[in-house]
Order: sequence, then C-alpha cells, then structure tokens
Amino acid sequence: MTQEEALEILKTGGNVFLTGEPGSGKTYTVNQYADYLREHNIQPAITASTGIAATHLNGITIHSWAGIGIKEHLSKNELEKIAKTAYVRKRVEKAHILIIDEISMLEANTFTMVDLVCQQIFQSKEPFGGLQVVVAGDFFQLPPIAKFGQVSQFAFKSPAWQKANFAVCYLTEQYRQDDLAFLTMLSAIRTNGFTEKHLQNIQTRIIEPDKSPKDITRIFSHNMDVDRVNSQELGQLPGETKFFQMFSRGQRNFVASLKKGCLSPETLELKKDACVMFTKNNLKEGFVNGTIGKVIGFNEESNYPIVRITSGEEIEVLPMEWTVEEHGDIKARITQVPLRLAWAITIHKSQGMSLDMAVMDLQKVFEFGQGYVALSRVRRLSGLYLLGYNQKAFLTHPEMQNQDKIFREQSQQVQKDFVLISKDKIGQKQNDFLTACGGSLSKQALSKKSPAMKKEKISTYDKTMALINQGKNIEEITRARGVTQGTIISHLENLVLKEKINYEGLEHLVEEGLLAKIPEIGQVFRELDTDKLSVVFEKFAGEYSYDQLRLARLFMSFNAI
Repeated sequence: MTQEEALEILKTGGNVFLTGEPGSGKTYTVNQYADYLREHNIQPAITASTGIAATHLNGITIHSWAGIGIKEHLSKNELEKIAKTAYVRKRVEKAHILIIDEISMLEANTFTMVDLVCQQIFQSKEPFGGLQVVVAGDFFQLPPIAKFGQVSQFAFKSPAWQKANFAVCYLTEQYRQDDLAFLTMLSAIRTNGFTEKHLQNIQTRIIEPDKSPKDITRIFSHNMDVDRVNSQELGQLPGETKFFQMFSRGQRNFVASLKKGCLSPETLELKKDACVMFTKNNLKEGFVNGTIGKVIGFNEESNYPIVRITSGEEIEVLPMEWTVEEHGDIKARITQVPLRLAWAITIHKSQGMSLDMAVMDLQKVFEFGQGYVALSRVRRLSGLYLLGYNQKAFLTHPEMQNQDKIFREQSQQVQKDFVLISKDKIGQKQNDFLTACGGSLSKQALSKKSPAMKKEKISTYDKTMALINQGKNIEEITRARGVTQGTIISHLENLVLKEKINYEGLEHLVEEGLLAKIPEIGQVFRELDTDKLSVVFEKFAGEYSYDQLRLARLFMSFNAI
C-alpha cells in the first residue's frame, strides 16, 4: 500500500494499524495525517510508546497521556481514580483521535489499560470509548521491554486490539534503502529467509576494530559501550571543552518527559574535531535527525559550534526547541543545541534514524529485532562496517513470521475493499468524520476561522501583558480585569511559557511577603519530587493558598530557586 492510499483510509475515521518495513514512511504518514487534522481545526492526541519516539512527534508517552504511569495492571479503584483525575479526564475528553507511534514497544497489558481508561472516562463500552485509534510501528523491530523473569506480550495480543478491529495499512514503498541487494537481504531477515549467501555478503563488511573508519557513528547494543567510546574519544581530543546547557520551560512532568526523550543531553560537551550527530530535523538548514558531521570550530561571537556534514556543507548550529503539545497548546519546551556526540549510539536510540554509514557491533545483541533495527539504519551495504555479530543478530521474533503474513493479507484486503468504494462516498465519509470531530470541512474555512479564534485567545493575554507593562501587580491586574486571581495566574503561566515574561518581570508582580517565601516553597516541591499542588498544599497544612503555590511553581520553571 502507498502512503497516499493509507492517508485516504485514515481520513475516513476508522481505527488503523499503520505498518511497514523500516524506511517505508510510517512516521511521515502519521505526521501527514496529524497535519491534515490540524488544518481542519482538529487537535489529535499524539503519543508514543517511548519518550524518544514521542519527542520526534512533539507528543507525550501513552503512559503519561492515559495517566497509568508505570502500572502493569489496574484495579477497579485505580481505574476509577485515574478517570476522576482532572488533567487526565480533560485531555482524554478533548481527544477525538488517539495516535500511538512505535507500537512494537508497547506491552499488551499497557494497551489494554489505555482502552479501559478511555472507556471509563467516556462511560462507553466501545473500544477506547469511541475514539479513532491510529497505531503505527513495525513488530519486527524492538519489542516491549520485559521485567526480569517476565515475558512481554506484543500489543496485538491484547483483547483491546481484537475489539478495535484495525484496518491494516501495510506500506510497501521504500524511501531509505537504495541498494536492491541490501534491501533484499533485510527482507530475508524479516521472513526468516536469511541464507548462507546473505551471510557471505554480510561477512564482506567485517572489519578489525582498529581499522574502523574514523568519525563514523558506531552502534552498540549496550549503553555502557556507548558512554565509554564517546567519553574516550572526546577526552583524546586536544583543546578547550565547550559546554552548552539545556533550558526548559513549562510543567515539571512534561519537561521531565521531554528531557528523557531528547537525544541531546542536558549538558552538551563539545570540542573542535568532535564527531556529532544532529538530533532534530531542519531541512531549511540542510540537516535531519541522524545527519553526521564534525565540529570544525566555534563562532567567535555566538560561541555556537560550526559543523561540517558529510556533503561538505558547513553549518553554524543554533539552539532549537523541543515542545510538548496537547490539543494545540504548548505544555512545555526545552531548548538545546541539536547535537550529541556520535562516535557511538545505542540500537534503541538509533530506531527511526537514517544513516549513510555506520560501524556496528552486533556481538552482544540480546533481543529479537535488535540486529535488524541496527542493519536497517544504513541506506546501502557499502555504508555498513561490522565489528562482529552473534547468533541472534539476524533473528527476528519467531512469533512474527506468521503474524506478518496475516497483517499483509489483511492490508491487501483493506486495499481491495477500499478501491470498490466510489470517490464520492469516500469524500462523504471523510467529511462526516470531520464534522463528528467538530472540525471544519475545508482548509479555507479553517484559515478564515482560525485567526479570529487565535486573536481572541491572544488578546486576553495581551490585555494582561499590557497591565503588567504598566507596572501593576497581580492584585491590581485582577481588579482591573474583573476576573479571579487564578485566571491571571493562568495568563502568567502562558506568558512565561511563551517567554514573554522573564524571572525579573515575574518578581515585580508578586508581593514582597510571598516573594520571600518562594525559595522555601520551591524546596518542598523538590523534596517531594512533585509538581502537584495538592501534595505540597497538604505538606504546608494549608499555610499557603493554591494560587500562592502555583506562583511558586511558576518561579521554579526558571530553574532559579
């Protein structure tokens, strides 16, 4: 199935499982669908099974979205408690479409719990409470992580999967590999058809460790090997180390999720001649997530690194933002130079990347699919340099051989059935779904309507900002606006997140008595390791109001108390 066909099916509003081999454009198609929905004034819930995958999509983990955290099962009381949690209930009720990327790494029990939470909140026995559910991923890639002594189950083993009745869209075009022989070999690994001839081709790429090309990313199965190589290589370079610190804004839990999913570290250490990898897409500047280069120096004025990529182009790398969005609102953002040391990276962190060349060590592969994921990162066999492999390196999960055949057959049937539907009926079904979700029927209608809506939302913040600029404090602004203090604090949270108010500006708004207490309150937030107001409110036994605690939490977003 082509991306275009899959996109048309997605637009009709049914539950869809979008799959395909690495490089077939699964995440790209998901992004296309999300953009289509936004153009029609619908905000999908964007989630993923891991923090890294969620960061690629400007989303959050499905565990966080559904409020289930690290739970493995939900009792009736726990389910009811989650459904009554205001922020979880609000985000689920706002959603019409739930997107889950990298479904292969989501455990069956977790998938079931998400279904139960949605049903409980919507008080509906329909799968996921009636939401359209779009899951994307490739079950031949990395499986769910199992706890010691336990066996993890793929999401398609969940009863919720069966009830969802997914239309399978199996993408068959290839946008990464351009080496037919290499592509054939990767397909052979998927179908358990890896032969002696394939192995002989692989063995032509084996090299001695001391003869591996310099400044090419090395892929390992374990973090300890990655950290060791990157630390050693950086330490061997002469010259001054430059430090680039990550900055963050927004709700603490969302910031933590962003940091965990971001491939750039909180403190980035660089030297001239360091091998680096870009961690974000910026086609205008000429790089994507996975582009490799070398630091050739630092701008004398800005101090930012200048990187020469493999094409020979030199790029001054400026900080970029990663954000978490929920229903069109930015909940948190982090800012960092979009680089990481790239002498080495783990297989898990490489998932979703495209590389021209890579040195791989597959001798410690311990999961089905790990070797397959690593090998499929490079575009052609000539870009592969192999240090070694073990018996598991070319194996995929045995359960997937038959299941993949089923998915392919289901996709072919979906394709055949869809072709029989007239274009008029398809268009009507797509329009009906947009209407059911409260969206606009055309982009033109959205573009006319949206600015007015946006203007109204911004104007209330601008009114508050204008009073701030007049030197008024929170109490005076509250009286002038004729609203509650809580509303004004909500405005301040938004203005801080959009970086319209800095730390000093916020200080001028707060009365001196409370200002003196801010460090003490902030310390309690940190000691309790929470950003929940109720927990801190109870700790202080009501000494401070919820509004006062919100202000203290807002000061904490500047990392200055």
